[in-house]
Amino acid sequence: MPNRSRLQAMEGAGYGPVPMLSRFVLAVVLTLVGLSPALAGADDIAATARGVVRVVTIAMVDDQVAGFGHGSGFAVAPNRIVTNAHVVELAERYPDNVVIGVVPSEGSKSYQGRVIAYDSRRDLALIEVSEARLPPVALFTGPVTEGDQVIALGYPGNVDLATAQSAADYIRPLSPVRSQGVASGRRALTGIEVLLHTASIARGNSGGPLLDPCGRVIGVNSALTRADDGDSTFGFAIADTELMAFLREAKQPYASVGVPCTSIEERLREDSAADARAVVEAAAARREAANAAALRREEALNAARSEAERLRENVMAVAALLLVGGALAVGGAGLLESRGSRRAAIWTGSAGGVAIVAAVVVFLLRPSAEIQLPRETMAAATGPSAPGAAMGPMICTLIPDRSRITVSSTAETRLDWGAKGCADGRVQYLEGEGGWQRIIVPEDEPTVTVARFDPVTRTYTQTRYMLPAATMDAIRKLHQPSTPDACVKTDKALQNLEGEQAQIRQQLPPLPNEKLVYSCRSAR
Repeated sequence: MPNRSRLQAMEGAGYGPVPMLSRFVLAVVLTLVGLSPALAGADDIAATARGVVRVVTIAMVDDQVAGFGHGSGFAVAPNRIVTNAHVVELAERYPDNVVIGVVPSEGSKSYQGRVIAYDSRRDLALIEVSEARLPPVALFTGPVTEGDQVIALGYPGNVDLATAQSAADYIRPLSPVRSQGVASGRRALTGIEVLLHTASIARGNSGGPLLDPCGRVIGVNSALTRADDGDSTFGFAIADTELMAFLREAKQPYASVGVPCTSIEERLREDSAADARAVVEAAAARREAANAAALRREEALNAARSEAERLRENVMAVAALLLVGGALAVGGAGLLESRGSRRAAIWTGSAGGVAIVAAVVVFLLRPSAEIQLPRETMAAATGPSAPGAAMGPMICTLIPDRSRITVSSTAETRLDWGAKGCADGRVQYLEGEGGWQRIIVPEDEPTVTVARFDPVTRTYTQTRYMLPAATMDAIRKLHQPSTPDACVKTDKALQNLEGEQAQIRQQLPPLPNEKLVYSCRSAR
């Protein structure tokens, strides 16, 4: 961003030539660096911080390190980093002489990156890191108003100058520094929309995210006002609108959330009451459904009984007619015999006998008074199925008023609920209070999800914990080889799964980051 008389771009904390450094330092940047990351609670800013990186630039001249600087950045995809354009300007101008190193906030490895999109007007750049698997952050698409709390994350150079003991400290994975302030409105600098804020930032914060209290990105820190003559300093962040436009032009997908930020404590407290109301409403609905089903069944039985009685009476009437007709035919045969018409008497008598036999057969085979409704009719007149029964494929829609979202998608999800807690034909849930539960630990993202489905209320809930890499590694090691990944069919397998799930739960912090509540309906 261009300098103004009282505005300074944060030039990536460059500290000029470092003649004593050599290619050995460059190798260290891109080599494993030992670290024992500190465990942190599942708070939103810490979760976002795991996707924040230090961006290091090293200028090489004649096989010597001629310059060294750094800024900040954040992941919008597992291998894509957003930072300021001025942080990587030299790498863009001299790609053969400047190397970009990306240092995650946790773990034990640094990576080499390359610029794949560059916008000097917006002061934004996109870096690709081919080997990294970083947790992406989410952008907030809702309104940001004056007075809203904001948090800056990054690696301020003045902190590094005070604490660094050697050049290696600049390439050691460390948690980013956070500072807090308020949004002070939107401004325009050289035609670019920026957010003015009071969170403390310095050189080195360049390219780091400006967040809302839920850890969603609302801007990219880029500049600050000068503090001449005791003036207060204010930070400028490239606005969310400019960031999203840059990513769209770079054809880079990104996660976005427009749901307002609420505290997890408040949401859990309110949703607990909502759960209780849902159980009461579901119980009332089940009673109404059962009553309606009983009424439908009674109506079906009455209709079937009336139809059976009508058919029975009709059959008995036919038998009576056959009997009367047969008797008249026999009597007619006797009359014909008395008049000497023997041949006609024989035929008439035979017909009468057949009619009488038919009358007896029809009477004996008349419909029974017992009623048996067809299976389809019984199914239509049956109330709600038992909680352990299969419910088939369902479409689950998010309930925003009951959810707390920081990074997850708000799209519909599908759930195929089978008998005895078997979901999607492969995930075994365990029956417990309030429905069926399963702790899901994916291999490719640092998030643990406690999923719960209540067949009574048809409510599907995902409680999500964004955890440090060390905690995720410890949880993944708890998976027992004897515990099957598919739905279990034996008591021993179920016991193994219950033991594993209990151990994982002990590793989870008291509060989650997100709670997504869905209402499910049949997909048929």
